[in-house]
Amino acid sequence: MLDKVPHYVPVSAKDEWNFDELMAKIWDYLDLIRIYTKPKGQIPDYEAPVILSRKDSTILDFCGKLHKSLINDYAYAKIWGMSAKHNP
Repeated sequence: MLDKVPHYVPVSAKDEWNFDELMAKIWDYLDLIRIYTKPKGQIPDYEAPVILSRKDSTILDFCGKLHKSLINDYAYAKIWGMSAKHNP
C-alpha cells in the first residue's frame, strides 16, 4: 500500500535497502545530467562526471563548473550522445 503513495520511496538505512531507487528518484526530481569529459587521444573519464541540472546545461555553464577561466579561453567543443542534436 505504501509503495503506491506518490513521491514516496521506502528505504532502510539499517539494512541498506532500496538506496538505488531513492537515488534514481532524486536524480529524476532534480533533473540532473552527467557529463563525461574526454581528453584528446584518451578514453572518457567515467569515474568523475560533471553533474549539471538539465536546465543549466549549456557549454558556458559546463565551463564555469570546471573553472571560471575556461569561459574566456573556450574555443570549441565536440558533443555526442543520445541527446545531442548533431554528432561530430
